[in-house]
Amino acid sequence: MRKPIIAANWKMHKTAKGAEDFLEQFKPLVVTNKEVDIVLCVPFTLLSTVSQGIKGSLIALGAQNMYPEEKGAFTGEIAPGMLLEFNTKYVIIGHSERREIFGETDEFIKQKVNKALEVGLTPILCVGETLEEREKGFTEAKCRKQIEAVFKGLDKNLAQQIVIAYEPIWAIGTGITASSEDAEETIAYIRKLLAGIFDEVTAEAVRIQYGGSVKPGNIKELMAQPNIDGALVGGASLEPESFAKIVNFKE
Repeated sequence: MRKPIIAANWKMHKTAKGAEDFLEQFKPLVVTNKEVDIVLCVPFTLLSTVSQGIKGSLIALGAQNMYPEEKGAFTGEIAPGMLLEFNTKYVIIGHSERREIFGETDEFIKQKVNKALEVGLTPILCVGETLEEREKGFTEAKCRKQIEAVFKGLDKNLAQQIVIAYEPIWAIGTGITASSEDAEETIAYIRKLLAGIFDEVTAEAVRIQYGGSVKPGNIKELMAQPNIDGALVGGASLEPESFAKIVNFKE
């Protein structure tokens, strides 16, 4: 049985004081929840603050990006070891904003995933289609291209460590959510792809999240789907009560 994983993606939000205030309110609301893996993916400037703030809790720390080299002349980037220094457990890789705004390619994202796995970080690999691609019926083709780029040739034991986040680009930050049936259909397709690349056992072991305007009002319906194993939450993760309601969806 796959354990649900619900991750916050704070994107470019919050100062250290804002993070401290968030944790002060959020931690008591989720302190008894052992049924969900809770992850806070925060800006690099907040890794230290949040790492200290979640000590002794069940909350895990995540980063939003990393460079696939240990060190070097890569101005403005962050190395895996710099993340590990703060007891970071997860790292978002290939978010559509990295792909669309910063031009990250499938090959570059594969390098990042491989490096994360090498150093012991759990990648949260984002895949998904634009509105135009969806309207043209290219959803499956786009997801297949992004999944195969990373998973083909990968050891199946490593593949099982990756968390996939299906995030239709047209639903991110727009208030529009894919229906639970649409999200389930695409995520089931992704799982079928994994079974084809590896086998049924591997495919069944990989956790696949949905992301895109997830809110307290739609989380239960999404999580009721058999192939949806969690959520990558943007805007609704910035408010402690809102994110706690999402994390505590079983209550």
